[in-house]
Amino acid sequence: MPNPIDVRIEKLIYGGEGLAHHEGQTVFVPFVLPDESVSIEPMEKRKKFIRGRVAQIKTPSADRAAAPCPYFGVCGGCNYQHIPYELQLRYKSEILRETLARLGRVHWDGPIPTHASPPFAYRNRVQWKIAPGERGSREIGYFQAGSQKLCAIRQCPIASPRLNDTLGAIANLLETGRLPAGLREIEAFADHDDDRLLLNLGVDAANGASAEMDALFRSALPSAETLLIHDRRTDNFELFGPGHISYRVGEHSYRIGHLSFFQVNRFLLDEMVRAVMAEGRGRLALDLFAGVGLFSVPLANRFERVIAVESNAAAARDLEANLQASGAASPNLRHMTVEAFLEQWQERPDLVVLDPPRTGVAARALARLLKIAPKEIVYLSCDPATLARDLGALAGDAQNPRDYRISEVHLVDIFPQTYHIEALVRLSRRA
Repeated sequence: MPNPIDVRIEKLIYGGEGLAHHEGQTVFVPFVLPDESVSIEPMEKRKKFIRGRVAQIKTPSADRAAAPCPYFGVCGGCNYQHIPYELQLRYKSEILRETLARLGRVHWDGPIPTHASPPFAYRNRVQWKIAPGERGSREIGYFQAGSQKLCAIRQCPIASPRLNDTLGAIANLLETGRLPAGLREIEAFADHDDDRLLLNLGVDAANGASAEMDALFRSALPSAETLLIHDRRTDNFELFGPGHISYRVGEHSYRIGHLSFFQVNRFLLDEMVRAVMAEGRGRLALDLFAGVGLFSVPLANRFERVIAVESNAAAARDLEANLQASGAASPNLRHMTVEAFLEQWQERPDLVVLDPPRTGVAARALARLLKIAPKEIVYLSCDPATLARDLGALAGDAQNPRDYRISEVHLVDIFPQTYHIEALVRLSRRA
């Protein structure tokens, strides 16, 4: 093992690490705070950088806090439990502003309103792994950061109370040897009241025992409403229950199926929808990457026509059901990729909502957006790097402005205690 090196942390960067310099090399190390002096053990050395782990905090920051979770630093889930929540928000805003400028040459000097969440018990969905623990017995938990090694847990402070109760019940089933040996993964999703559960189970091979597995889980978890078992050997799925759960956000209820994406912060959903909607009204809105219709449904109350575009088959089924249940006559669904939809779309919308995956919006889709020239674009992003790239294409910079100007940048803190950044950017077409 290389000898430890001493560095002073200059700032936090996206990804959860602190940045420092040592003898001409850039140093990256997690679980630190700006201005701390630390001794690190190099874990990876390249020509221009060193990645390490903290061996000793020589001069801790006055802001350093005690992490409430006993697994913090081992479990790969959280990055910032050593930082008070108000400071997490400040650092995330700084990282967002710096990333937009560095990668997209988008120099946003305006305010970044922060939509804060309760810092713990916010997750409505978790995914646990099941594997042999340190003592050889089977345990439930999360993988350690950057590895396939299990961190066995008995609680998760960022998960909702219902999910923590579920974790305890499953741990008891494991301890008594009642769970099948091939069970490898459990995903649990709780509804808006933190009451009813949707469960996804991944097993090596069901071997005809799916019904028994369903009965076992329903006995241990009376709140389980619907359960899907994935046999990985055959790639078959067996469903027990209605196949979906109902989730209320504001005035609307959404059907969410086993394989559909939905935002994980149970406290910020209504506020996020309101931020996207703002005062927007008009003739035509496009909801691209619409998912199950979190924005499509309320948009239908504000616009004469709404086109919702979603390529994922499971999400599109839920989207169709949610649009029909909303009672709005105007929305219609296009089950296709955003790129394919924009290639054939000609009409100018009043509003386009973009909520893409982490990879952002494809370049050819952005080019088509510039051609159809919507009056306003609202871009909800879960990755500041791809957001910076895409904003550069839409808005340009001070020297080379493009068709849109940025009017608002918000930080929506969907993932407290982690480095993840959700940003909402509103763009208006230049006159």
